Amino acid sequence: MEYLDKLNEEQKNAVINTKGPSLVIAGAGSGKTRVLTYRIAHLLNSGVKAHKILALTFTNKAAREMKARISDIVGSQAASSLWMGTFHSIFSRILRYEAETLGYSSNFTIYDTQDSRNLIKTIIKELKLDDKAYRPNEVQARISMAKNNLITSEVYSNKSSIISADNALKKPRIHEIYKYYAARCKKADAMDFDDLLLNTNILFRDHPELLDKYQSKFDYILVDEYQDTNYSQYLIVKKLAAAHNNICVVGDDAQSIYSFRGAKIENILKFQNDYKGCALYKLERNYRSTPTIVNAANSVIDKNSKQLKKVSYSKNEDGARIKVIKTLTDKEEGFKIAHEIHDIHMENNLTYNDFAILYRTNSQSRAFEESLRKINIPYKVYGGLSFYQRKEIKDILAYLRLLTNPNDEEALKRVINYPKRGIGLSTVEKIKQYAQMYEKSMWDIISNIGTAQYDFNSGTVKKLYGFYELINSFGNRVTSANAYDITHGIAQASGIISEIQSDKTTEGISRYENIQELLNSVKDYTQTSLEEGNDPYLSSFIEEIALLTDQDKGDNNDYNFVTLMTAHSAKGLEFKNVFIVGLEEELFPSSMAGSTAQGLEEERRLFYVALTRAEERLFLSYTKSRFKWGNVVQCKPSRFISEIDSKYVDLPRELEDVSTGKSEFNYNKKVSSKPSFNFNNKRLKPLDRIKSINHATEGFVPDNPSKLEGGMSVEHQRFGIGTIITIEGSGMEKKATVDFKNFGKKQLLLKFAKLKIV
Repeated sequence: MEYLDKLNEEQKNAVINTKGPSLVIAGAGSGKTRVLTYRIAHLLNSGVKAHKILALTFTNKAAREMKARISDIVGSQAASSLWMGTFHSIFSRILRYEAETLGYSSNFTIYDTQDSRNLIKTIIKELKLDDKAYRPNEVQARISMAKNNLITSEVYSNKSSIISADNALKKPRIHEIYKYYAARCKKADAMDFDDLLLNTNILFRDHPELLDKYQSKFDYILVDEYQDTNYSQYLIVKKLAAAHNNICVVGDDAQSIYSFRGAKIENILKFQNDYKGCALYKLERNYRSTPTIVNAANSVIDKNSKQLKKVSYSKNEDGARIKVIKTLTDKEEGFKIAHEIHDIHMENNLTYNDFAILYRTNSQSRAFEESLRKINIPYKVYGGLSFYQRKEIKDILAYLRLLTNPNDEEALKRVINYPKRGIGLSTVEKIKQYAQMYEKSMWDIISNIGTAQYDFNSGTVKKLYGFYELINSFGNRVTSANAYDITHGIAQASGIISEIQSDKTTEGISRYENIQELLNSVKDYTQTSLEEGNDPYLSSFIEEIALLTDQDKGDNNDYNFVTLMTAHSAKGLEFKNVFIVGLEEELFPSSMAGSTAQGLEEERRLFYVALTRAEERLFLSYTKSRFKWGNVVQCKPSRFISEIDSKYVDLPRELEDVSTGKSEFNYNKKVSSKPSFNFNNKRLKPLDRIKSINHATEGFVPDNPSKLEGGMSVEHQRFGIGTIITIEGSGMEKKATVDFKNFGKKQLLLKFAKLKIV
């Protein structure tokens, strides 16, 4: 068990003591992922079967990284049967197995945020409500919060306190919208993200035999980032763990920053009450940051009253003091930060990937973008439009969703007349009315469009029948043809490719390139699935895309650029040099979030998260004035700057010395709680990467699999150069485990993998 030698004493204790409930409080940079990974590996090495372990994360990226690390320790074969993934991916997997119990098919669609909002917008329009009073995003948030608290549409409509609250908000008919929304999702055989949690709870509540089945299935349960769980997630985990009580949760209450998404810090704070006699482990050594940064962060978070006490420390070199930058305007703030980055970059021979600018709101990025552009510093803003949210990508994905689930009403409405095939809005509305009249789906109506009870003229019937034949012909092949063949085929047959290809504008060329990129990614997915012995069909690809989290959706084009993002988006990342900007009252802390003691504590936790992203240098900036709504407003420096112990802070020269008592900051004074990606520049952009990995060295000819032996150096068309670790199995099931330099270990089926001996 050499892996245990890589752990410090507290980490080791958290890894080897696997029986009973455990709470691991993991400070920033303390090796949380390593502990979770090694604990699972230790269970496997101790004889626990992989399929008896359930590990829940918040991002697919985290799950993939952990699984890869576990494979390195125990081997890919042992790790392959782990139930490891995000809450939503694991629970959607359970729901697909048990779908019929809840009245769904196993091919139910998963609506993303935009699909959900579009349906709500449609319902608001159908109910003839004012979309200014009933803003779709606000209604969606209200419904989401209800679902995360296990309040169904029926309960919502009958709960007087909720109705009274809606009346007070001058939105008395939200309960009607919720009722119609739930019914339409069910009719479309669709669930939104919140339904995946709500329906899992309903499944276990109403079907105790199924709860017993999954309680018996999982002997050990591990949860990452437990401080980010909402009530719905908390309840499912609690139910599943009730049989064996072998539950280990890892998290940091000081990094609980997602209450606006329904996360409840109480889940981690009260864990010891929920599981009496649970073991408590504190990972307090920070391996990431300098002692200056760690101690400064400690002095800030110490001001919070709701916390599990820990004292983080670092044994790295002390490092520079934190520099505070004062400017007169937000424009000057952008200018100063840009030039500070330029100087550090030149003096220390760093890459731009070593720098991050963090702010409270996305709208703050403009001044920094302008300043960075003026001195030719490359940058990337995170939080913009995701690749999978671009129109042309959503259009093709809607076709794909319709092929696997023709009852998906949102997908159908999106593509029924795109590209244009003469099926107008009035026809779509008429189909919808017939569907409501006969209590059928819109697809049921289209499937029988020629029958006498539907009043459509012959021209419309012909167009609708053509659309039906297009979808039906590809739909019949989704369980026999692979995902790439279906996607490429429908993109061509529908006319999308030819329409976009004919647009020679810059925007048109960009859209065409995006479609190429999508097809490349489906090809990559299909080929990898075949080689690794997984399902290469369309339904699996669609589910993988639907379950991407915010962090997973970020482009992976790790070029040499400065990162600009919100403090929320930065959680889990680290950079050598971090600039936290806009540190002013009513901005950070936010005027809305900081208006209550509870809200202010969360803002302070967010500031703590931002501070602890820095490895070596940390800069804090604020401005005396900035534009808001077209007017110049005067700003006060954030109270959070004054909460840092003064010995860790390097004040700018223009400020009076703290000792005179005339500083703008009042250090060491008790502050009222009342309101007043480690990026690697060597990697390529996704489009370049996917194009390049489909082209090996010139004249690539794979060798006969019978010639392959362990220890050989081989080349793969997409994964590049690697070394064969082992070969196992025989005949058509013969597999090779190959360690690729740039992609890590892969287990490949030799009947599909093309390997060349080098």
